[in-house]
Amino acid sequence: MTKNILIPTDFSKNAWNALKYAQQLFKQTKCNFYLLHVSDFINYPVSPVFIEGDEEVETEKLIIPSKKQLNELLQKIESKFSNTKHHYFGIHQHGFFLETIKKNITEKKIELIVMGTKGATGLRKRIIGSNTGDVLTKVKCNTLIIPKGVRFSDAKEVAFPTDYNIFYSHKILVAMSEILNLGGGNIRVMNVSKKDKHLTEVQEKNQEYLFDYLSETFPKNNSFHTITNKSVNAAIQCFVESRDIDLIIMVAKNLNFLQQILFDSLVEKVSFHTTVPFFVIHE
Repeated sequence: MTKNILIPTDFSKNAWNALKYAQQLFKQTKCNFYLLHVSDFINYPVSPVFIEGDEEVETEKLIIPSKKQLNELLQKIESKFSNTKHHYFGIHQHGFFLETIKKNITEKKIELIVMGTKGATGLRKRIIGSNTGDVLTKVKCNTLIIPKGVRFSDAKEVAFPTDYNIFYSHKILVAMSEILNLGGGNIRVMNVSKKDKHLTEVQEKNQEYLFDYLSETFPKNNSFHTITNKSVNAAIQCFVESRDIDLIIMVAKNLNFLQQILFDSLVEKVSFHTTVPFFVIHE
């Protein structure tokens, strides 16, 4: 079976880094990599010729620079990568970013999106850029986010932060297992608890189900941890740093928890969000 992977690109170093990470992660897997560049005309300068001339012809002229960049990217890939299991395809389309992503997921039967992110930037240092954040929350496709400058390493230590508020469906568990099998890593399930607060009956059942699955599937490669802390973010960051975590797995279905970790926080310094890749699973 060939895996279809979509990699949105703006021709930046971050997008190239995401591609490199993906081709190393799936080095033993047959893959079709679809490199998608979405153009709109908002950022293009409008020339007098464009206003006076035939709109369709001149619109096509405005797209040429990014089409050329896409062709150059494919040539660069051909010269740098030599894995015969991998095939690369360039897609250049005009339209809205999210809608174009969704359309290609359906048409190309995409199983995974891999995206680079610039990390925390700007005055308020928000953790996730708008495009990446939109893909994570509005596109129902498993997504691997590669922060700026992260070099590939096998995911030997994988963190799975959870509040046990959702049931772990077969689809979630299969996606989790696939990513763990690629690196032969250990999964560390962690729950952040406030002092004197206990799990509800539903949370306990979900925890038990997850424990049973991991004990059967990865008997020697799993552990469960409860950390008492007022801040979920601080607890996860401490856990990630102390255990040298290589990858964080999260479930999109648990949107409140996901947003609490990734979107609502303002960071004062570089945190785990900008140094560790994270894999978000959709059902």
